[in-house]
Amino acid sequence: MKIQPRQQLLEIWRAAARNSYVDGEWVWGGDNGWDSIKDAEQLLCVMLPATEIPRFRLDQPDQTEDDVARAMEAFGNKLRIPQALVKALIDYHRKYSGDDGRPIFPGGSYLASLEAGAELADEQASLDVVESFALSITLTLATLGFVGVYRGSLAPGSYQQHQLDELDELVDLARKRLTEAMVGLLRSFTVFTYEAASPHGQHLIRAINQSNLSDNRLVTDLREALRPTIAGLRDLTVGIEQLNDLESPDRLFECGWSWGIIQGAPQVDFVESSGSQPPGYAYDAPYLYFTVQALDGIADLFSARTRLLRLLNDEQLRLAAALQLRWELTQNYWSVIASFGPGRWPLEDLPWRTTDGAESDYFSLLVTSIATRGLLEDRDSDADLSRLGRILGELANRARITRRPVAADTALAMHHPGVVIELDDPQGVPVLNWVATDFAPLLLKRTIRIARNLSSVQLRGQLLTLADEIWEHLLKRRIQHGRSRGLWDLPLGAFAPTAAGLLDQADVSISRLSWHHTVRVVESLVFAADLARTDPLRSDELLGFAGELLAEAEHLFDKQQLVGSAETGLNMRNAMQALRTRLRHAREITAERPGTTVALVLDVLRELDSLTEARRDVTGAS
Repeated sequence: MKIQPRQQLLEIWRAAARNSYVDGEWVWGGDNGWDSIKDAEQLLCVMLPATEIPRFRLDQPDQTEDDVARAMEAFGNKLRIPQALVKALIDYHRKYSGDDGRPIFPGGSYLASLEAGAELADEQASLDVVESFALSITLTLATLGFVGVYRGSLAPGSYQQHQLDELDELVDLARKRLTEAMVGLLRSFTVFTYEAASPHGQHLIRAINQSNLSDNRLVTDLREALRPTIAGLRDLTVGIEQLNDLESPDRLFECGWSWGIIQGAPQVDFVESSGSQPPGYAYDAPYLYFTVQALDGIADLFSARTRLLRLLNDEQLRLAAALQLRWELTQNYWSVIASFGPGRWPLEDLPWRTTDGAESDYFSLLVTSIATRGLLEDRDSDADLSRLGRILGELANRARITRRPVAADTALAMHHPGVVIELDDPQGVPVLNWVATDFAPLLLKRTIRIARNLSSVQLRGQLLTLADEIWEHLLKRRIQHGRSRGLWDLPLGAFAPTAAGLLDQADVSISRLSWHHTVRVVESLVFAADLARTDPLRSDELLGFAGELLAEAEHLFDKQQLVGSAETGLNMRNAMQALRTRLRHAREITAERPGTTVALVLDVLRELDSLTEARRDVTGAS
């Protein structure tokens, strides 16, 4: 990779610290706005690397690396950095708690009126949304792990009682918010059923019917492929009404997350700490965008880090089990839908069309995001992941990330102003808009994720080349001037003004700090850092080549020792001992690093040849 995740993350941290910590105080959202999503994203720009990448740790000041501390110098020295983060995290949790102490999850500025430029009423901007639930899971888990390690790093007598009180308060606030976020996601999950002959059913049939089957045959085959998912959904009871019509042979369905709590969603009665749960207000149907956000947040609940640090209490473990079941069922559903049929996948027929008739390459990217995990578990990984990789490459092309745009190119609207998602009320009537503009960083994140799971050197190389090209695009969109320099987003920076077309509006040339874009980039870089920490892939061809070279080198070494004599000089004996050591090391690492073995053996072969020639010269001279 050319991305260099460590260097890039340090630069982002330097810029984020400069924007977030001014005159000893945390500045929210870049403009002191009130937005639980934007503020969580701002914190996660720091907390994600600090908790996911060992060499970026800030919770043990005596182990914080010097270049990491320099990137965060706006917070102070190594001791001050975690203290400042703890205060900011407490501030966030207090800020997004109601008068009764109950956590709230408002969509804020991410929610927009259906009428351009119109202001939202306070009750609309204050609606809890699924993306805030999902981000809160990620943030609170990072917080709980951070505090646990930080508390253990404090030496006795090196702190005041108020520091312990702050940590106790933060743990209490984070646990409460985590529980409420999990309850919110349970009550936002939905299974939307409809007749195959309905408009929704016909849109789904047209999207997945790549073999020109009759509608009846396709419905029968699809329901058969989804039989395990149907069985699992039928048994759901927590946070969802009973599904009586799921078994009907002429009905189709979707499962996932709506944009908020479903109207009529039952109370999750086994959670005592939650108290009276607010009534629902959202349409009882899944949205691709919010389904992806929910799945990403839920995955953190059963990550290795969450289990090892035991971040969940008994009540949260029960909630996590219920959410994990929905996580698995949703991914199984979308894996079947995305790859249904024996030939071309529905997902390969770009762009994806949703069951309400909307179509966009952005939706194709979202379906790819959901389907990846299911394909990893159920299929031949490399064969299917390579197909997903080709889809991502085509999406990068169609979005003009890896191809030059033309004048008035409509594909640029996906970057700005973005893809508009209508949020419906319980009757299915649009009441709000949600605008998604994160296509490029989300594409990078998914590309690196798929590359991480490939076992073929060639296929991984192709995906990482694509990731480098997407990264070059994102670098051009980085803000270059002002206090926000080094962060995102400036869409016009990636497109020539003469070809900008839909990007030639006056406000696009102005740098606007977007924590949403920035945290997506940070997530991608964290993925890239995880990939860089793994052992390199090895091909059978390279392994065989290394073994053959090693066999030749060892044979020549033995031969060189055989023709030697007791009178061999000290320098010769030392040289032979050094060659023996290198050959032994090459043999030990052949299975893991055959390329390195080749390099070592080639050096040994050159030196053995020199020794042979030197001995021949001596023999000839005598």
